[in-house]
Amino acid sequence: MKAACDKHLADLVCNIEDALLVIEYGLEEMAYLLVASCLQVLVRELPRSVYNSNIMKLFCGSEARKRLEIMGHASFTLYYFLSLVAMDEDMKSNTTVMLLERLGECATLAWQKGLAFHQLGCVMLERKEYKDAQRWFEAAVEVGHVYSLTGVARSKYKRGHKYTAYKQASALISEYTPLGWMYQERSLYCVGKERMMDLDTSTELDPTLPFPYKYRAVALVEENKIEEAIVEIDKIIGFKVTPDCLELRAWFSIVKEDYEAALRDIRALLTLEPSYMMYHGKVQGNYLVEVLRRHVQQWSQADCWMQLYDRWSSVDDIGSLAVVHQMLANDPGKSLLRFRQSLLLLRLNCQKAAMRSLRLARNHSSSEHERLVYEGWILYDTGHREEALAKAEKSISMQRSFEAFFLKAYALADTSLDAESSSYVIQLLEEALKCPSDGLRKGQALNNLGSVYVDCEKLDPAADCYVSALNIRHTRAHQGLARVYHLKTQRKNAYDEMTKLIEKARNNASAYEKRSEYCDRDMAKSDLTMATQLDPLRTYPYRYRAAVLMDDRKETEAIAELTKAIAFKPDLQLLHLRAAFFESMGDSIQTVRDCEAALCLDPNHSDTLELYNRSIDRTSDVQQTK
Repeated sequence: MKAACDKHLADLVCNIEDALLVIEYGLEEMAYLLVASCLQVLVRELPRSVYNSNIMKLFCGSEARKRLEIMGHASFTLYYFLSLVAMDEDMKSNTTVMLLERLGECATLAWQKGLAFHQLGCVMLERKEYKDAQRWFEAAVEVGHVYSLTGVARSKYKRGHKYTAYKQASALISEYTPLGWMYQERSLYCVGKERMMDLDTSTELDPTLPFPYKYRAVALVEENKIEEAIVEIDKIIGFKVTPDCLELRAWFSIVKEDYEAALRDIRALLTLEPSYMMYHGKVQGNYLVEVLRRHVQQWSQADCWMQLYDRWSSVDDIGSLAVVHQMLANDPGKSLLRFRQSLLLLRLNCQKAAMRSLRLARNHSSSEHERLVYEGWILYDTGHREEALAKAEKSISMQRSFEAFFLKAYALADTSLDAESSSYVIQLLEEALKCPSDGLRKGQALNNLGSVYVDCEKLDPAADCYVSALNIRHTRAHQGLARVYHLKTQRKNAYDEMTKLIEKARNNASAYEKRSEYCDRDMAKSDLTMATQLDPLRTYPYRYRAAVLMDDRKETEAIAELTKAIAFKPDLQLLHLRAAFFESMGDSIQTVRDCEAALCLDPNHSDTLELYNRSIDRTSDVQQTK
């Protein structure tokens, strides 16, 4: 009877009010299923539920945690998730501190304790409670969290012990394998040329760290080298778009009186963070927009569409974002623009901001069929492919539209397609192209259609699609057309096509990377070097260079090339390749180590499993021989 009652009540819980009403009963009566249902609702409402004192009372109090623990619901994973959400919302809040304290109480393994203590140290550092920060970092170090040594050094520095912090950072570099973040940290505790040397070394070891670029850019401005400063900050914006980097570049543009560029960057950063405060949190971004607007040419909505078309065609995503931001200022309820905004943000790897724009597009939908499409994209982007397809089909049943057909085709194409499925996707894209839309989206549809034709080995129709896309200035279609030429063994034409893309979309790392496939080794190495300079997060160039070195029997250099990338991006393919190299060198121990690391990322990766088992057997044979 109790179990049936528990299940019945659990089924009735559907919102926060219900959950708060019955969870106390569930805890008192040890109703496992009911408490689980309530927790599911409360967690689903994050981050909004972080601001509900009644909800946080359930999680934050030590006694509350014990009650959940008795029920089997208080886990390290739960509190780690809750604390991450709280830190993301407000790192300095008491709620964040209490959740992290509960996280520490849930920790049983050394690595769990180290993580909890380190996070507490970071929060205390942010709250400027430096003595407590140092205490938590030292506690993390005691349980083996080496990275917390940096926190200890930072805390000591903040407490006025600059030389002690410098010595600690230096000891870290000498005692462990030097990494970029170590040199970056030590640079904070020295000055002049020594600081610049540390920052340069930091970038060399880990080109993804943004601080060295920003520091060098500011140093160049102080020397009145504005253009060089912008070039320096462009390096990081090229592969990691953040509001602070955009703000910095905007100030540089203001110094050189390039108000259009400054306005572009401020509009883009406000797209990422609408409430962003500039100038150390003293000036609202929107205020600066109004100030700068007086110094630039004013555009009508029609002008904006033309500007958007130009920037989209030249693969200028930040410029496109700025134009869309301006258009939304004139028409904030335009769901179509919000959707375009989300597409641009996804291209810039700004997933959180993209999802916010997509939700706003849904909220401002002018019709049911349009709302269903945006809901479909939300579902698709959060991994619910089948539900997304259902939304697309329902939208089509109400009204045939480009976006509904495109969504359905896109979701269906996101699998290994057989001949019948490919034909259906082609049909859907052709139906989409018959519906009204603008050149920006039709170019994308033609590009996707060409890709499906290529996968079906129908190269001539694919080429026609790519040419049609290029005729309406969908610049990325050059890459698809190059692929067609390559498959037709017209390598020179493929190379030339990618060159056209590079000329139109400057500083496009993927274009250089792709062009490297259509030229000889020396030219390929040159293109891949450029790709790495533009976007060091791309792993293919490292793998290619390592493979070339291995072919030349330069094993040590090949391993070093892969290690360079693994240091800041432990990618599955990089780890697997290095493991294979180690195996060819007869180093079974290192092979096993890299295989284990790779299998942490994908436990079912068949090639790595095979390599791992082979190396384990070889290691066992060696030990038995001894």
